[in-house]
Amino acid sequence: MENKEIASVFKLVGQLLEIHGENKFKARSYGNAAFQIGKYPTPIRELDVNDYEQIPGIGKNLIPKLEQLVETGSMDYLERWLDQTPDGVIEMLKVKGLGPGKIRTIWQEMEIESIGELLYACNENRLVDLKGFGAKTQQQVKEAIEFLLENKHRFLYASIEPLMNDIKAWVADRYLDARIEETGAMLRREPIVERLEFVVTDDVTSFPDTTANKIEVIYHSTSLGEFDEKVLAHSVEEGTLEDWKDVVPEMRGEPWAKAWYTEHSDAELLKWDDLKGCLHNHSTYSDGMDPLEDMANYLQEEGFEYLGISDHSKTAVYAGGLKEDDILRQHEEIDRINANKAPFKVLKGIESDILTNGDLDYSDDILERFDFIVASVHSILKMDEATATARLIKAIEHPATSILGHPTGRLLLSRPGYPIDHKKVIDACAANKVSIELNANPMRLDIDYTWIPYCMEKHVMIAINPDAHRINGFAHMRYGVMAARKGGLVRSMCLNALSLNDLETYLRRQPPIPLQ
Repeated sequence: MENKEIASVFKLVGQLLEIHGENKFKARSYGNAAFQIGKYPTPIRELDVNDYEQIPGIGKNLIPKLEQLVETGSMDYLERWLDQTPDGVIEMLKVKGLGPGKIRTIWQEMEIESIGELLYACNENRLVDLKGFGAKTQQQVKEAIEFLLENKHRFLYASIEPLMNDIKAWVADRYLDARIEETGAMLRREPIVERLEFVVTDDVTSFPDTTANKIEVIYHSTSLGEFDEKVLAHSVEEGTLEDWKDVVPEMRGEPWAKAWYTEHSDAELLKWDDLKGCLHNHSTYSDGMDPLEDMANYLQEEGFEYLGISDHSKTAVYAGGLKEDDILRQHEEIDRINANKAPFKVLKGIESDILTNGDLDYSDDILERFDFIVASVHSILKMDEATATARLIKAIEHPATSILGHPTGRLLLSRPGYPIDHKKVIDACAANKVSIELNANPMRLDIDYTWIPYCMEKHVMIAINPDAHRINGFAHMRYGVMAARKGGLVRSMCLNALSLNDLETYLRRQPPIPLQ
């Protein structure tokens, strides 16, 4: 091993000791050893073991560890700490601006175990009030994580869409008679993409410089007469062009698409304009950035009929979850807003944590005060399939539950969802007239669109929820609509495509049917 490699091992040991809250002097001794080894002029691999003590920073306790590392390429002491540390926590050390102390705070106080979860927390404004952080640090951490994720060469559709639009605009501005259209995974609106592809007419001879954007950009040149055929050809991965020419781009290649067209038409497929309101949103009452009334004003101005507010429940202390007094205060404000904004209406909701045993947060007499309840898991995410499934089903069977929120808790490119038996969960929702959320945050898109056909088969409504924590978060519903279209969701099966009157009628459901 080279000295720099040896130094990096000692540095990591010191960092792990600090993350785990070990004696600070002990942690510093490893950090100092790493610094001294890194600048030591002689290759340590060439030294006799008896000469190790002459290396500055290497005390008697460290010599056996250095000896093992040089001889074997590994260190048992390091492996011991690695075994006790989630991989995602170790990965946080790659995030510029995050030292071991801050990582310890994030891990221990927020129970965050991956950089994806950390990015999501930044987007939800959760680091601002954390000791040692603040708005500036939160923004720096967010930008550093985004840079790190971009370099993995897999990208969220939402993060590449602005570049796609910029390239199209660049070509359109310079070649007035040309055509350019995205194709491939971007045209199919895949949640995760690896490259950006376009079909362009052959009169386009130059393209913008995109080398700084990290993603591969491919241009397929063709004549104007063959343009549409080429767009289709490059958006199909399997089968013949004839198989997919009459299928909307989002569903091309999906196994259920042809069967879908035997029962439905494109006119039934959900569109952005079909949405009548927005459910599952957070205000400054919990961890949102904007006041409730400002959110309501915005949606009304945008032509929507209702806003469902569903701040976090009291167990979500990290997110400013509402205590009972907070609920009463919020409901009084909602009544005042509604008195002045009719026919627009703010619906009284809550995102109730699903507790470890499957119970909902709050007592039944409090839960009865809401117009609707989004039931979601936010803690104790490490579960086997049977445990996770049973936990969700118990919450679904609670008479107050209206919507099952982000069913697997996944964060795309960052955290896999906890395993669940989707069919059992969907069946339980069908039996209890509970809708399932398609969380439209582009980092979630959970429930996965591949389960929408089964939801429709079981007549389970899908709620396209942005989980907005600020006004501009409402725009995420676009990505939810894209995912819903991939799954073939029809307008009549989308909960928030219902008018206000129809939605309120739907929410006043009959008592749940017990599972057989």
